[in-house]
Amino acid sequence: MTLLKLTALEANYGAVRALQGITIDVPEGAIVALLGANGAGKSTTLKAISGMVKPAAGDIEFAGQSLNGKTPNQIVGMGIAHVPEGRRIFKDLTVFENLKMGAYSRGDKAGIDADMGMVLDLFPRLGERSKQLGGSLSGGEQQMLAIGRGIMARPRLLLLDEPSLGLAPLIISDIFATLKKINQENGLTLLVVEQNANVALKNAGYGYVLRVGRVAVEGAAGDLRENKEVVESYMGA
Repeated sequence: MTLLKLTALEANYGAVRALQGITIDVPEGAIVALLGANGAGKSTTLKAISGMVKPAAGDIEFAGQSLNGKTPNQIVGMGIAHVPEGRRIFKDLTVFENLKMGAYSRGDKAGIDADMGMVLDLFPRLGERSKQLGGSLSGGEQQMLAIGRGIMARPRLLLLDEPSLGLAPLIISDIFATLKKINQENGLTLLVVEQNANVALKNAGYGYVLRVGRVAVEGAAGDLRENKEVVESYMGA
């Protein structure tokens, strides 16, 4: 089943056409990678899905419903959470308070408590630092907190923008292992924007490569890892 479908999506930043007719399918329960160089339109695609950028044309459909015209709050309520580039945690709130903020739209206290326990099991460091201010955490810990905050919304689809940015290889490996565990054990669908094509394609089942606001290449992750153009352009070979 297709959970998210973008059809001929276009979006502008002023006079600049950032997305030029993107069509993408994200099956429910999948991990899909969105790759490309800086300025290719990856982050804009996520922002359009989460309602932060208004599409100029095309359609975004989630679980059979159009997202066009929906506010970011409405989109969160429908089951989409966005972990933005740069983490954007609340640095003056504690780890525990940051996680609680992720559940701001929910009213099910028992469910929130259960999900809090799950997040702290997934990221034990957050439990150890639950009373620390978010701004006192390392970069890797802040990324864990941003992901945990997104999970606290109990989404069906988690959008992740550059989760590996600025992190050491070992931390990147740990974070992607946790994301894969969430996907496999909880059925959470992931759409991951990454410049680190190698790590993204090792963990995803399918991928799209954007170039100047268009889908240039798409295919199964294993096929993309063998694609000479993708290897030479995005995997440093």
